[in-house]
Amino acid sequence: MTNKAIEISGLTKMYKNGRGISDLNLEVDQGDIFGLLGPNGAGKTTAMKMMAGLMKPDRGDVKIFGASILDNYVDAMKHVGCIIETAESYPYLTANENLKLFARFYPQVDQQRIDECLEITGMLKYKNEKSKKFSLGMKQRLGVAAAILSNPKVLILDEPLNGLDVEGMLDMRKLIKQLAEEEGTTFLISSHLIHDVELTCTRIGVVYGGKLVNVDYTQSILSNYSSLENYFVSEVDRNGRV
Repeated sequence: MTNKAIEISGLTKMYKNGRGISDLNLEVDQGDIFGLLGPNGAGKTTAMKMMAGLMKPDRGDVKIFGASILDNYVDAMKHVGCIIETAESYPYLTANENLKLFARFYPQVDQQRIDECLEITGMLKYKNEKSKKFSLGMKQRLGVAAAILSNPKVLILDEPLNGLDVEGMLDMRKLIKQLAEEEGTTFLISSHLIHDVELTCTRIGVVYGGKLVNVDYTQSILSNYSSLENYFVSEVDRNGRV
């Protein structure tokens, strides 16, 4: 029987302007690379903030390996790493010092693991440089290094390719697939970059107007549509939202 890494039921958060996410129901299997695809403002970040316990839902719940983020937050989040919106760092600390600071939350993380995470994300050569000198893409890489420090079983990544150049995008896609295949890491990734979602994710959910309008396997989608972009346009049109 497949383990359910993430179980979302009736998750709802609506803002006064009418935006947000409404009645989101979703299950993500362990080792899956699940992509939430949708335009800016569709509700992806709101959903991910609630999944990470950074925002309280109006209704609904999220369970991580069976533990509710509302009733048992510590247990739910102990296997989770995340980047929501932007990868934050302390500008006057070096890359290594930033990770050493984050490592204080994880007793099992030592300098060897810090160096390993810097190597994996291509940041080892910038280990002793202050993050205020980093480009947006380098800050994003450092954020990913921080997110994987504790060898999390679930990674929640909001726009992880943001600010990366072509080489960085290729490296990030390779890293995500490697962690899923070799470590069994489960990914929930949001993006508005359709091509990158197509090349990275094993399963895809389309979010539009605050609703999850459909979920399908990437392989199945591409056997019926010439591209993920065509599928996305078709789904939006089919749901009467164009």
